[in-house]
Amino acid sequence: MTRTIVASATREIIIGFDQPFCVIGERINPTGRKKLAAEMIEGNFDTVIKDALEQVAAGATMLDVNAGVTAVNPNETEPPLLVKTLEIVQGLVDVPLSIDSSVSAAIEAALKVAKGRPLVNSVTGEEEKLEAILPLCKKYDVPVVAISNDETGISMDPDVRFAVAKKIVERAMDHGIKPHDIVVDPLVMPIGALGDAGRQVFALLRRLREELKVNTTCGLSNISFGLPHRHGINAGFIPMVIGAGMTSAIMNPCRPQEMEAVRAANVLNGTDANCTNWIRTYRDHKPAEGGHAVAAAAAPAASGGRRGGRAARTGGAAASE
Repeated sequence: MTRTIVASATREIIIGFDQPFCVIGERINPTGRKKLAAEMIEGNFDTVIKDALEQVAAGATMLDVNAGVTAVNPNETEPPLLVKTLEIVQGLVDVPLSIDSSVSAAIEAALKVAKGRPLVNSVTGEEEKLEAILPLCKKYDVPVVAISNDETGISMDPDVRFAVAKKIVERAMDHGIKPHDIVVDPLVMPIGALGDAGRQVFALLRRLREELKVNTTCGLSNISFGLPHRHGINAGFIPMVIGAGMTSAIMNPCRPQEMEAVRAANVLNGTDANCTNWIRTYRDHKPAEGGHAVAAAAAPAASGGRRGGRAARTGGAAASE
């Protein structure tokens, strides 16, 4: 069974087909968030701290950390800012982290200070990226998100996207990285612009699970881009992608409707044993005004990890406002 192990200094999580769905909190990302970008440039990390704590309290299994505040000289500006952001976040929370950057130098700088076994987000099928990122993943023994595009861009043909994913998996193996350490992003398209985007990704997920035997992820809210009441679409999408084989998603855990869908899918998929997490979270739920259910307290969406991180084994995507 394919299992991708990620860890903080004190906590280990397993991403896998037989594990609870892994919710990767998306909020620590200045893309599209001008206020957050300005704060980070000024050295103000109050919002980063708030977002980190709120996402974990809401049930995030992991947190994505991105510091891409500007397109101006990112090779110089992004590495120190990503390092600072990562150090702050890993000092606050005990969940594993995803190091999110398109700048290879920033990823390497962050890997040098990261505790545990973070997830690298990401590598693409572009030759330059393959040769820059895969050796780092091998050197630091960390898993990586493989995004299914290459020099030709993002193909609308799901067969092409599968071929790119297969190419990345094969190139990773050439570097000594096993498929269980590759988490493929098959690229979810907006359903409002591409009517068969849902069917495309469901078919891709089945192929990735059955043929490449890899774990998968996506930027969840891409599916609803441009549509009204996006959270309703997202919540409907979650159990469908989980049923098709997706094992994680970069998403906003602070949206109760979407987290309810994750937790319910875990129950129905058999990865919430005895409905324990569901009961813990919703035992005291009460109808709110408008008929929406609220929980007294949020519990983690996934409990597939265990305390101890690496010590237990060795004795040691765009955020939405």
